[in-house]
Amino acid sequence: MTDPVADMLTRIMNAVRVKHQEVVVPHSKLKESILEIFKDQGYIKNYRVISENNKKDIVIYLKYTEEGESVIRGAEKVSKPGRRIYVKSKNLDIVLGGLGTGVVSTSSGIKTVKQCKKEKVGGEYLCKIW
Repeated sequence: MTDPVADMLTRIMNAVRVKHQEVVVPHSKLKESILEIFKDQGYIKNYRVISENNKKDIVIYLKYTEEGESVIRGAEKVSKPGRRIYVKSKNLDIVLGGLGTGVVSTSSGIKTVKQCKKEKVGGEYLCKIW
């Protein structure tokens, strides 16, 4: 697998399309940090790290409205293995006028676009979710 974050986003979007309650992805600290942001921003209910036979996985519990519609409308990988996208804080744009969330990998950890603008730090623009 060359792009684990894109794989995670694809698995989440596929599970949302068929209305699954949870989805399992292979574990990494980067994915866990991104999921923490998704949880804080209200895109997922929760996630849990499970370990089985020296292999860790993350179970992501998806969030739906009372009408059965998914909270997540879309997700997009910005920086790719073949073309990394690095941005300065002044060049970061708010996703969908504030209705979405951008995730940036900075020297001080994984942060949202809003946090990066506030703290005036840049980094690798990983993904967007709305």
